[in-house]
Amino acid sequence: MGDVALQVGARGGVTRRTRVAEDGPLRVRFPGTDGSNLEAMIVNTAGGIAGGDRHAIDIAAGEGARLVVTTAAAEKVYRSLGPEAEIEVGLTVEANAHIAWLPQETILFDRARLARRIDVDLAEGASLLMAEAVVFGRSAMAETVDEGFLSDRWRIRRGGRLLLAETMRFDGPVSRKLMEPAATRGSVAFATVLAVPGDEAAVERVRAQSFSSEVGISAWNGLAVARLCAKDGAALRGDLAAVLTALGGELPRLWLN
Repeated sequence: MGDVALQVGARGGVTRRTRVAEDGPLRVRFPGTDGSNLEAMIVNTAGGIAGGDRHAIDIAAGEGARLVVTTAAAEKVYRSLGPEAEIEVGLTVEANAHIAWLPQETILFDRARLARRIDVDLAEGASLLMAEAVVFGRSAMAETVDEGFLSDRWRIRRGGRLLLAETMRFDGPVSRKLMEPAATRGSVAFATVLAVPGDEAAVERVRAQSFSSEVGISAWNGLAVARLCAKDGAALRGDLAAVLTALGGELPRLWLN
């Protein structure tokens, strides 16, 4: 069981942490706090996630605060002998505050089992940029994921009203299901990017970029959502960085190293 709870606040236009709580293998560090914005880096000292592990991350940005959150490395989810690993992420963003939730990729090994839930509560006037990338196996190691389980549930609320609800689920013969046209047509790396607020101008900025993989974006109801599919994690990372930059995102320092 690993837990991180982080609260940040703004004073004089400068964001700093106001509360940090850590338990189990999860830690949070703050590389370079000399600017007005704050960057937080979540570290899993266990080196990965196994079946039956439970991780909970709770992050809150007070009024006017600006926070970028990433992870120290790609999160590896190893083979399970039965139970699912569970990750719960809760983001709370107060008025005129901003959170960029930009963890590095989640890599699933063969027969990994992961259930993830992300809940976001945005106040009126708050903004959010979030990206989650999933890679089935490490292409450089010629790994494939023949069997496994992934459930990814997102609920985004603004002013207490449901803004976006979606659930993605793969179960059983993953590699075969990925070949389906309605899935990824054989791609093993994919990502979702969500921007609030998001409009047609944001869509056009993304569509003006050049990508090595398949990227689609649309905007409705005050938000923009981009979907990316790539042949491997390296191609996905490059295109994901381009999408985030086009949406006005500040890439974490670790993404640039």
